[in-house]
Amino acid sequence: MLRVDWKNWRALALAAALGAGSLSVLLNTTPVSAQPAPPSAAARALPDFTDLVEQVGPSVVNIRTLERVRQGGPAANGMDEEMQEFFRRFFGVPLPNVPRQGPRPNRPQEDEPQQRGLGSGFVLTADGYVMTNAHVVDGADEVLVTLTDKREFKARIIGTDKRTDVAVVKIEATGLPAVKVGDVGRLKVGEWVMAIGSPFGLENSVTAGIVSAKQRDTGDYLPFIQTDVAINPGNSGGPLINLRGEVVGINSQIYSRSGGFMGISFAIPIDEAMRVSDQLRAQGRVTRGRIGVQIDQVTKDVAESIGLGLVRGALVRSVESGSPADKAGLEAGDIILRFDGKTIDKASDLPRLVGATRPGTRSTLSVFRRGATRQVAITIGELEPDKPARKAADREEKPKAASPAGQWLGLAVSELSEAQKKELKLKGGVRVDAATDAAARAGLREGDVILAIANTEVASVREFEAVVGRADKSKPVNVLFRRDEWAQYVLIRPSR
Repeated sequence: MLRVDWKNWRALALAAALGAGSLSVLLNTTPVSAQPAPPSAAARALPDFTDLVEQVGPSVVNIRTLERVRQGGPAANGMDEEMQEFFRRFFGVPLPNVPRQGPRPNRPQEDEPQQRGLGSGFVLTADGYVMTNAHVVDGADEVLVTLTDKREFKARIIGTDKRTDVAVVKIEATGLPAVKVGDVGRLKVGEWVMAIGSPFGLENSVTAGIVSAKQRDTGDYLPFIQTDVAINPGNSGGPLINLRGEVVGINSQIYSRSGGFMGISFAIPIDEAMRVSDQLRAQGRVTRGRIGVQIDQVTKDVAESIGLGLVRGALVRSVESGSPADKAGLEAGDIILRFDGKTIDKASDLPRLVGATRPGTRSTLSVFRRGATRQVAITIGELEPDKPARKAADREEKPKAASPAGQWLGLAVSELSEAQKKELKLKGGVRVDAATDAAARAGLREGDVILAIANTEVASVREFEAVVGRADKSKPVNVLFRRDEWAQYVLIRPSR
């Protein structure tokens, strides 16, 4: 028990004012040794990037692209780029056609290479394969790769893939320090990452930040990694690195209103990039699967009105004639929920899964059609250039008398002629002759073809009348319709 001499209370009061240490001396007690406060979790998590830079830095390269000055190019009028920009910005007039007086000093002559662009890349293999962005080397006459030891090599473009913005080039060198490829599946939002590249030509610049989001939809075939790592022009093609020193992405895009960094940047997941690079190295191009459908998102209103429940899947808006989807029996208005057992949460998931499937593969689709789910077997085709959309059927025949059954919806419809059915490759449906009031507000218009209403397929005006007659006039009615080559759902909300 602690004994206190109350005669010394004035000293005790003074000691209390001075602190606990003085109090313990006056009380003739031994203070408990001070324990340093444990560092906070946030402080412990702050990374040191120095070892990572030493480890990965030698694998990062600077890429310069050159192009040759050609007759009739931008400099053919004898004006340099600064003067051309001056006329564009301040006068808003076409460039003056100044006749050339002969070669100017310090200007490249015909077919003389001049610098076209700057970018970054990283060593993929020790024998000289380098990965970068397709847009870094696209259109270049020469590609020069500079290593951190200042050696420079002329590179050969092995292949580029514009859809994913991935390219592979080859330099004649051996014993190069290759990067380690990481597992994107282990990458977490909030995790620290680092980028090395050449922003504005400043070689081997290091920036760091965190993963802001994964699976960002900014392209058909890529779920991007979003970060707040400072990425600027020239960083393109450089690696995004985790704290284990592994490459998890290729820095590819920035969101910017000024051309500079604004806190949002995007990287291509390395697993997607590696699949592309393997094909580029093996055959110089990328082969992708296709099924031949045009798709759209499923909205909440549509999901609820057709009984789908959760907002998911890819809505088939049109089926290309003769395509794998056509042969498998897919129809406009179908909603694809799964591909080979993998869930389609949003429409953009489908082209990625199909594109990653080898042409000729036998796959299975789970399809929601008019209240029921069915399994559809399909043979994957090979992706080819997009075909121009075909025009809708010309209305050569006069439609028959319009039905008044849909007046409360603002619809007047008529039978499709046999020629129209043949042209549109439809077995049935009714033509919209007039869309007013609620139907017009929903977006329907004359010439549209209604394929189903209230989740029920209609092949004729008689079937249309029967379905509309049974519908609850106080509730919204879902309508699947075709316009030109496209099919989509709308909700008609009757006026009350």
